[in-house]
Amino acid sequence: MVGIEDVAREVGLSASTVSRALRDMPLVSAATKEKVRAAADRLGYVRSAVASGLVTGRTMAISVVVPSVSLWFYSQVIEGVDSVLRQADYDMALVNLGGVGPVRQRSFQRSLLRHRGDAVLALCLDFSADEREELRQTGLPVIVVGTPVRGLRFVGINEVAAGAQATQHLLDLGHRDILHLTGGAEEEGGLSSRVPQGRLKGYRQALRAAGITPDPSRVLKGHFSMSVSRAAVDALLDSGGPLPTAIFAASDEMAFGAILSLNHHGLSVPEDMSVIGIDDHEMAAPFGLTTLAQRPFDQGVEGAKILLDELSGKPARKTSLILPVHLVDRGSTTRKSL
Repeated sequence: MVGIEDVAREVGLSASTVSRALRDMPLVSAATKEKVRAAADRLGYVRSAVASGLVTGRTMAISVVVPSVSLWFYSQVIEGVDSVLRQADYDMALVNLGGVGPVRQRSFQRSLLRHRGDAVLALCLDFSADEREELRQTGLPVIVVGTPVRGLRFVGINEVAAGAQATQHLLDLGHRDILHLTGGAEEEGGLSSRVPQGRLKGYRQALRAAGITPDPSRVLKGHFSMSVSRAAVDALLDSGGPLPTAIFAASDEMAFGAILSLNHHGLSVPEDMSVIGIDDHEMAAPFGLTTLAQRPFDQGVEGAKILLDELSGKPARKTSLILPVHLVDRGSTTRKSL
């Protein structure tokens, strides 16, 4: 088996310098790192995480904490994180912290506080004040992807601005009676409510700026679920009451549910009702959904890079990273008919 000493002899450097180069330490020049990596690849050297851990005191793994792996957003973030960690010879330790009460506390204590990873990346999870303090005491770098969390850095989008932009798109098309499908995440254990709350706040801000008083009856819970959203719109359409002319869904999956319900009731999108979502889900194009595109894969990439930079000795990023969204018009919204 090829060892680090073999790579060192190949490039004429010390084993310690080769080790630092392979770990992407900042004190080694880019040219030396490239030379060492090329030699390691040529010789077939595979760095041992166990051996590195004995030297550095690290596990060579990042704890990625999720409330669920069933939603498209989470899987995209995880893929982005994994793409970065694999290149850096880091493993990903997936931790499901979506439970409540004693179940969540056991997971938190067992998987995060016992140093199973060198850093923590959490997806759309809120931590209690006690959990944030316990994390701080571990000294581990921590970042949240997908939602702002009090006292922690995060990578994501401006949820309020995104909600306002989606609503404004419908207002610009002449719509005044706009239904909002919100996430309802505040009812799910451990999952941050700031995403649905932020998008709801943006929806209300845009309406008020247009001189429209938000109607609480025009906000329905979709729970970030296609089936729940479809049922909610089904109930609205079956009620016999006045219908909105447009729907702003706080996620594409909820928008899909709305479109399925409208089609089932013989209504056309966008002729009878306009629909817009947020995400740019992989199924948005087949559905012909107009949406505000965010890039969860890129959010995972950026979150992982921030942690790895800090672990390599680079200055820690103190502030959050806000990434842009952009409108993708696929024809599910149109100007309100007179």
